[in-house]
Amino acid sequence: MTENTKNENGNGVATASAGQQTARTEGTDTGEMHNIDFLLDVPLQVSVEVGRTRILIKDLLQMREGYVIELDKLAGETLDVYVNQRLIARGEAVLVNDKFGLRLTDVISPAERLEKLA
Repeated sequence: MTENTKNENGNGVATASAGQQTARTEGTDTGEMHNIDFLLDVPLQVSVEVGRTRILIKDLLQMREGYVIELDKLAGETLDVYVNQRLIARGEAVLVNDKFGLRLTDVISPAERLEKLA
């Protein structure tokens, strides 16, 4: 639950009860706390990549049922996990109640992710 109060300057400040996530806004004079719970419901696109390849248009046009596309990864190699088209982890395929799942074996650190943005 969030309470709205006023600070010494008369500005509204949102304070969170125990268990809620908050973040301090950098660069503000009043040091107001902003609730980031609204971000928790933002949908993200998660995809798992088995491998990649390049093909010619003529090969694409010849594809039929049973056609095999050779990928660049070896069998047993880890699969790449992307969130909004950014690599965030690697893992191995597992079976969970007759559905595919992914056991994470390596999660890219936030520092490494930031490095790749530069």
